[in-house]
Amino acid sequence: MDIGVCMFATDYAIRIDELARAAEERGFESLFVPEHTHIPTSRRTAFPGGGELPREYSHTFDPFVSLMAAAAATRRLKIGTGICLVIERDTITMAKEVASLDLLSGGRFLFGIGGGWNAEEMENHGTVHATRFKRLREQVLAMKLIWTVDAAEYHGQFVNFDPIWSWPKPAQKPHPPVLLGGESGYTLQRVVDFCEGWFPRGRAPEMITAGMADLKARAARAGRDMGTISVSVFGAKAEGAVLDAYAAAGVTRSILRLPPAARDVVLPLLDEWAKFIR
Repeated sequence: MDIGVCMFATDYAIRIDELARAAEERGFESLFVPEHTHIPTSRRTAFPGGGELPREYSHTFDPFVSLMAAAAATRRLKIGTGICLVIERDTITMAKEVASLDLLSGGRFLFGIGGGWNAEEMENHGTVHATRFKRLREQVLAMKLIWTVDAAEYHGQFVNFDPIWSWPKPAQKPHPPVLLGGESGYTLQRVVDFCEGWFPRGRAPEMITAGMADLKARAARAGRDMGTISVSVFGAKAEGAVLDAYAAAGVTRSILRLPPAARDVVLPLLDEWAKFIR
């Protein structure tokens, strides 16, 4: 099992290029960053974690810009979105961003995606909360065509375009893996239907194991090879027993969450957590 890290890349935290170099030097496999384009001041949607919304949610850099800086500062480190709110982005432009980042990084991009939770945030982008996953499915399918077909076209309810030319194509073939966040049965079925990985939040090992068993059963019913589906646990606890249980269950990677803090806080944590790398 690989060990990665994640952090809200903000304007007050350690620079993302320094973090990337430090993570690579210590042997971490990957670096993930979350995304929020903005946070509406209405706060109509309650924070799922309870209490006040943490400061970092309204201070994030654009993930593609951040990850390009991380890629330019490293050679081996995989870079990923954890997660990209695809339902808040234009599909054709996003396909170009993914392909560009993957090619310029030498094929190191992992495309973590999700439907989001902040209804008013996505409404500002013209997305309806109730239909966001229908939109997400169409966006992923359309992007896969753009990445792999010379003259791609897609005609759906939410995404609709006649044949287009769009280069560059991604370095990874056929395209970077799409990792879908969430824990519900609906999420697991979507992973089987149109993604290459499951991206659950850090939970008790038995919950992850149960989800993996459900995912395996769904894959078997769909004739999908589980060897084509990764499992990346996002925000895993930095505890040896938990990570050992994930590894024994067959988890692909565990991603430890760093605080969006200055280098004097973040770098010692990387030093401490490097002991989990095998």
